[in-house]
Amino acid sequence: MGKALMIQGTSSGAGKSLLTLALCRIFTDMGYDVVPFKSQNMSLNSAPSIEGGEISRAQYLQALACRKKPSINFNPILLKPEGNMRSQIVFMGKPIGSVSAREYMLSKKEELFKKAMQVLDELLEKHDIVVIEGAGSPVEINLKDYDIANMRVAKHANAKVILVTDIDRGGSFASIVGTMELLSKEERELVIGFVFNKFRGDVSLLKPGFDYLEKRYGKKVLGVIPYMEHKLPEEDSLVEFPKVKGDLHIQIIKLPHISNFTDFEPLHWANGVDYVTKAEEIEGDLIIIPGSKNTVEDLLWMRENGIEDAILEAHKDGAFVVGICGGFQMLGEKIIDNIESKRGKVRGIGLLKAKTVFAETKRTNHLKAEIMWEPMRGLNVDGYEIRMGRSVAKKPFSIIRKINGVKAFEPEGAVGKGVFGTYLHGIFHNFEFTEQFLNMLRLKKDLEPITVQKWSIEEEIERFAKIVERNLDISYILDSLGL
Repeated sequence: MGKALMIQGTSSGAGKSLLTLALCRIFTDMGYDVVPFKSQNMSLNSAPSIEGGEISRAQYLQALACRKKPSINFNPILLKPEGNMRSQIVFMGKPIGSVSAREYMLSKKEELFKKAMQVLDELLEKHDIVVIEGAGSPVEINLKDYDIANMRVAKHANAKVILVTDIDRGGSFASIVGTMELLSKEERELVIGFVFNKFRGDVSLLKPGFDYLEKRYGKKVLGVIPYMEHKLPEEDSLVEFPKVKGDLHIQIIKLPHISNFTDFEPLHWANGVDYVTKAEEIEGDLIIIPGSKNTVEDLLWMRENGIEDAILEAHKDGAFVVGICGGFQMLGEKIIDNIESKRGKVRGIGLLKAKTVFAETKRTNHLKAEIMWEPMRGLNVDGYEIRMGRSVAKKPFSIIRKINGVKAFEPEGAVGKGVFGTYLHGIFHNFEFTEQFLNMLRLKKDLEPITVQKWSIEEEIERFAKIVERNLDISYILDSLGL
């Protein structure tokens, strides 16, 4: 039977996702058979699993850290917020309905939790270590009785628990003490120690606090992780939308139901981006409409708020416009949606000669494609799709050459004058494409070309894990697990 190690936090954003990822890589490189697990994740950033289902991007990356193919077993319950206190429930990779928070609490949660624990039991039987990520804080008084992602999971798996706190925010010692005091005696016994994350400064200055924690709770501080720059996404529950104007003014429409906004991370690093919500803000050299959890509702929101007209006006004045997934669908001439919004036929923005019909089944696949858009024709790119829409266009953006490694020939996306749309999530993580695209726009603005720094998720995982390993008492953790 495998061992369970659980990472819980004093709050959202404490660093659970990345500490879990780092430990997955550390233990894997030590020769253990390791997998990640999170019973329930609420996230708008998702990715395809090896089975073709949908999981949180956090567990997707943790699987890569384990050198495993991402599986639906690593994230059985995924909640995708839809607004108005409702979420789509994705269970074992497949959507099973849309419910209000109250409906989920009272009718769905217990049933799904039992099934998720069966999945966890199977993982523990098959692997040496399961590194489990908690959610938010384990001691929110109004939520604790309904919590199926923290101590209930730890007790079920008899997991050893590490409590992590973000010291960069301040109040970390109080957060640890408050969390420990609100845990039951049985729950406190599962905690093996504490980790202080994102520290800047002299660690010796923290010693009085460490002594206090050890004396009060009999638990040691397992490590202090330094603040470090990296290119790995933070916890899924955190949504930070920057407003940075680079040489190129890149604007992204912050839709009410925005999804998979991790698509644009390379643009943050290469230039800077500016998320906008008002028509009067729109003035960029590049305007991007991102993916959406509710395409038609977000299109109508843009229409009602004047953003659609502002985009059309900016495009007429020379701005380049891009749509990713739902954004691509909005840029077409027509959407027929009797599935997601149930609005039927809806007029699109009309910048692309494309039409979209929503289907009952969601496509979740890894893709390899060849760009057909003339400025970069023949360039090969990787990406993934998560969509219910099926679109046809006169001029495709690319030809899909492989779906989940199997040869294919399928046109996708659309191009027009000063505009393209694509279903390829992750298109900007193809650095050759991004460099050529940005330099095309820079040339138009008489700016010097740039070189986009190339990096890989694998390199970032390895670099981050090495720093964590140097600053964490790995031997003590393994001893606590009986390994």
